[in-house]
Amino acid sequence: QVQLVESGGGLVQAGDSLSLSCVASGLTVRNNAMAWFRQAPGKEREFVAVIGWSGSSIFYADSVKGRFSISRDNSKNTLYLQMSSLTPEDTAVYHCAMHKAHSCSGYACYRPEYYEYWGQGTQVTVSS
Repeated sequence: QVQLVESGGGLVQAGDSLSLSCVASGLTVRNNAMAWFRQAPGKEREFVAVIGWSGSSIFYADSVKGRFSISRDNSKNTLYLQMSSLTPEDTAVYHCAMHKAHSCSGYACYRPEYYEYWGQGTQVTVSS
């Protein structure tokens, strides 16, 4: 069993930056792709970014491309999301997730059903 615990969320102003972390425990996650999703009130869970097991094969949602950066440190079983130029539209609960495969592309990256484990999430609120 894998447990994922996110941290780093908070209340920030538009234009600010914020860094999220996700620490995995239990089975090793170093052989699996990892991703960030987010869910705003009343909306479906939305793909944000994914990173392959080796740190390559990185993909971003168009809405965050150029502003967010995903990375991982397999020695620490930790996934990161560096967010900059935040807008109120980025307000959501951010979840990390472990993919069922080493890496992914296209549809298999964007859909929640391809992910096996999920964290409880951390709230990010961006005020205007």
